[in-house]
Amino acid sequence: MAIEISTPLTDEVVARLKAGDNVRISGVLYTARDAAHKRLVALLAEGKELPMDIRGQIIYYVGPAPARPGKPIGSAGPTTSYRMDSYAPLLMEDGLKGMIGKGSRSQAVRDAMVRFKAVYFAAIGGAGALLAKCVKASEIVAYEDLGPEAIRKLTVEGFPAVVVNDMYGNDLYEEGVRRYRIG
Repeated sequence: MAIEISTPLTDEVVARLKAGDNVRISGVLYTARDAAHKRLVALLAEGKELPMDIRGQIIYYVGPAPARPGKPIGSAGPTTSYRMDSYAPLLMEDGLKGMIGKGSRSQAVRDAMVRFKAVYFAAIGGAGALLAKCVKASEIVAYEDLGPEAIRKLTVEGFPAVVVNDMYGNDLYEEGVRRYRIG
């Protein structure tokens, strides 16, 4: 049974989530990939405000395909997350509570999740067309010049994901290897 959660996330919601939990997310997700993260972190380094308030929010690592007529977004599968690892701790320090992508995270990001009470979710790679069906609205909020990698505000209903890293330092990928190790 999936746990229903809504954004913005609170410390209490994040505290309830454990590695391995299936969730369905409703509310707002922001999209951002490498180039957008670089710009966001540069703003923070300069003491400037971000183009959106990330406190309590989730960033989905995705560069969606163009929308078909009448649809808010095209295929929207997750991007490999490690490319954002050098930026994620600073964004969590600024209030980011969740990230969605695919693949493992560095130890520095995992330590930051513990320190700042955040969580990392995995979405199913290769299922971008199905994930796009959960997106009810999409609007560009920053960096339109980045094309598909512009920051978007997505309104989602029932977006499926799995908790990979929780705020307690647990890692679903490591637990899975331990559980099924032979010999």
